Amino acid sequence: MNHFLLAGSGTTQSHDLKYGVNAMELLINRVLRAGGDRQNLQAKLFGGARMTEHSRDIGRSNAEFAREFIEREGIPCVSQSLGGDKARRVQFTPATGAARQLQIAGQAPEVLEVRTPPPAPTNDITLF
Repeated sequence: MNHFLLAGSGTTQSHDLKYGVNAMELLINRVLRAGGDRQNLQAKLFGGARMTEHSRDIGRSNAEFAREFIEREGIPCVSQSLGGDKARRVQFTPATGAARQLQIAGQAPEVLEVRTPPPAPTNDITLF
């Protein structure tokens, strides 16, 4: 599971995990080193809210990055809830791959392609 604050650093030098590009690469590499099979990777995407009107829409940039990243890597997205202006709290159960989203104040997010995958074997890894 990753929680990143910005899609990228704008430089190729930074390895800070607050940037999605670094966090995603590190997560995938660690899953594979731990014995995960790339063919079994799946993603669930949450977030991308616009938390303030006073700056650029970082949430939208992060959501676009996450969708493009998993598509480019060939990782299927089994569900997503992106956008809006509500903060989210995500509860994830690694043993089952189940995720529950709680939203806090604001407008409802744009919910896209919400699909519930079939139950995964216990050794399956879900990637956010």
